[in-house]
Formats: sequence, structure tokens, C-alpha cells
Amino acid sequence: MQPRWIELEGLANLRDVGGTPTTDGGAIADGVLLRSDNLQTLSESDVARLRELHLTDVIDLRSDIEVQAEGPGPMMRADGVAVHHHSLFREDESSRDLEHLAANTAKALPWVELTPTVSMEHPTASIYLSYLVDRPDSVLASLREIGAAEGAVLVHCAAGKDRTGTIIALALLLAGADPDAVTADYAASTERAQAILDRLLASPTYADNLRDRPIESHYSHPETMRAFLDYIEQEHGSVQQMLAGMGWTEEDTSRIRAKLRPDLG
Repeated sequence: MQPRWIELEGLANLRDVGGTPTTDGGAIADGVLLRSDNLQTLSESDVARLRELHLTDVIDLRSDIEVQAEGPGPMMRADGVAVHHHSLFREDESSRDLEHLAANTAKALPWVELTPTVSMEHPTASIYLSYLVDRPDSVLASLREIGAAEGAVLVHCAAGKDRTGTIIALALLLAGADPDAVTADYAASTERAQAILDRLLASPTYADNLRDRPIESHYSHPETMRAFLDYIEQEHGSVQQMLAGMGWTEEDTSRIRAKLRPDLG
């Protein structure tokens, strides 16, 4: 399956996950769940295009410090669109200090020098698993909002690949998506790695942290998602069983499946 890119002036990594194959021979519905990099530079025509796609909900996974540093984005002013903010990092008052960010931007972002709560052989997969341990509130809220949205839902973070990739993968698997197809969707962000990086380097919030890093460090490697999913299967049996330990219910699963697989009735 080829990525279903949506080309907008102010985004580099926007795509529709509709068409993702499911294990029962079906597919995730088109035009229901979108994923992207951050929305700060959307043009008026971009916002109009998202309205044409029947967008009603935005799930913003950026940290508190990112949201404060970047300021309100265009979608905050869009009537009829609810913006839900759910950081996936453990944060305290010091991490929300804009003076700290201004003094040392390269070290103020929450993933800098982060020691993952969950330790496994694959370092990036360890970070993804740590989102689930550190912020189960944000994980569950994000997934529930996908299931409850009236129209299309757009999930984003800064680059649209790590935090976004984690939540999108969980949502797709809850709806019965094929794990290999979920991995392929995750890896597709690599196609846009340079464009994503160029956007982030243009922002003072991210530039100091990202400058001089090799482009390969920004790739979404398939083995990362495979390691993440393998760990969940080995330790919990399934995504649904893992989330149940965090407070997820059968009713939650039914809602997200109804949203992403309306063909099932």
C-alpha cells in the first residue's frame, strides 16, 4: 500500500491512514484518521482544505513547553474544530518554564537527555513504551477522542513520526489493522524526512537541538515499530490487553472500531 499523502503548503508529513489493510481482509476507512507534523505554519488555504476534509478534531501530542514556545496555531482559531492537547512526556513545572527554554533551547525540550522509563534493547522503541508508562492518561484520552470524534481526526506532534506514530499505531491495531501494514505506515515518514527537518529547523524552538544531526537520525525505521509491537505482544498479549491494564474498556474498543471500520456496522 502506498502512503496517501495530502499535499498542503504548510505541512510536510500529512497523510490519510485510510486504506490500511486489516487482518480480516478489510481496510481502515478513508478520510477518518489523518496524521501529520505540527500545524503551526498552515496557510489560510491549508485550513480551508482541512475543513473540506471534514476535520472536527485535532490531537496535539506536543509537550507543554513546545506548545507554549510555539504559541497558538491556526487551528486554534478554526471554528468547529476542537484541539485536544495531550503531552506524552512526564512533565513538571520546571519543564514548562519558558525562561529555561530561552536560556538553553537545545536542552529544554523534554526528549533531550531523556532516560526512558522502560528499558529494552531497541532505544527508540524504549521511548515509545515509556510514553505508555509515563502518560497513560494522555494515551487513553487521545485514543478515546479518536473514537468519539464527529468527523475526521488529525493526530500530530512536532515531526509527526514518533509520538504521532505511537498513537496512530495503537489506534490502527485496536481497529484490527495488520501489524505489517501498521509498520509500513510508520516507516513512510522517512520519505519526507528532509522536508520535515527543514520545517523544524526554521523554528527557534527546535533548531538548536536538531542542527548538525545526520538526516538518518530522523528516519522512521521499520525495525523500531516492529520492536515496539513485539514487546507489547510478548509482555501483554495484545494492544487491547495492555491498554486494559491502564483503564481501557471493551466499550472504548467498540467506539474506535466503529470510527475506523464503519463497514463492520
